[in-house]
Amino acid sequence: MLLARIIGVLLCLGIGASLILWMLTGQSRYRAWAWNLLRVGVVAAFIILALFALERVLIAV
Repeated sequence: MLLARIIGVLLCLGIGASLILWMLTGQSRYRAWAWNLLRVGVVAAFIILALFALERVLIAV
């Protein structure tokens, strides 16, 4: 659980930094980085939630 929180915080910091750099420089590559980090974060969240659900199912059996 601690690892998931650390990953979440790092993703939020990365997305925020990318968006700030995009606003300051106007270069679209920073916006693309933020979008890619957001997609990775969503996929990671779904994987973690699926693992939690699988754990619940396996414990119930």
